[in-house]
Amino acid sequence: MRKKIIAGNWKMYKNPTDSVGFLNEFLPMVEGHERDEIIIFPTATSLAYVIDAVRGSNVHAGAQTMHWLNEGPYTGQTSPTMLTSIGATHVLLGHSERRLYANESYEHVNLKLKAAVQHDLIPMLCFGEMLADRQAGYTADTLMAQMGGALANLSPEKAQSLVIAYEPIWAIGTGSTASPEVAEAAHSIIRRELANRMGEEIAESTRILYGGSVKPDNIGALLSMPNIDGALIGGASLDPTSFARLVKYQF
Repeated sequence: MRKKIIAGNWKMYKNPTDSVGFLNEFLPMVEGHERDEIIIFPTATSLAYVIDAVRGSNVHAGAQTMHWLNEGPYTGQTSPTMLTSIGATHVLLGHSERRLYANESYEHVNLKLKAAVQHDLIPMLCFGEMLADRQAGYTADTLMAQMGGALANLSPEKAQSLVIAYEPIWAIGTGSTASPEVAEAAHSIIRRELANRMGEEIAESTRILYGGSVKPDNIGALLSMPNIDGALIGGASLDPTSFARLVKYQF
């Protein structure tokens, strides 16, 4: 059985004081919850504070992105060794907002993925199609192209810690959520392509999360699908009560 993951991506919200205040409320609400893994991806300036706050709890903390090199003249960047030095365990890679606003290419995502694996950071690799792709019937082609670029020259042995998040761009922050059936179909495409590239064993063990306007009233139906192994949550993860309700979803 694939243990489900409930992850919160705080994007560009919450300074350190806000982040610690959130956790002071949230951690008691989910104390003892072991059914699912819980991960929070705070801003870069809050990450060290969040790591300290969740230490010894059932919540993990990760970065929203990173560079693939350990050091160098790259203003504004954070290296994998910097993340591991403060105790980060996970890193988001290839989020659509990074691809769109920071011009991250398939090659960049691939380099970051290899660096994350090398430094024992658990990579959460994001894929998703735009509305125009879906309307034109190119969802499968888009997802397979993104996967091909991200996973190039990665061995099955190096892919064992991989987590994938399917985030249809047309559903991120729009209030439009893919139906459980639509999301399941996309997850099935991703799992089949993963099997083609990495083998059946990796495909069956890899957790594939859904992201895109996930809320307490739709998470149960989404996670009841056989290929949906959790949720990557944006806006609804910013409130401790709302996020705790998502963690404690019922089918």
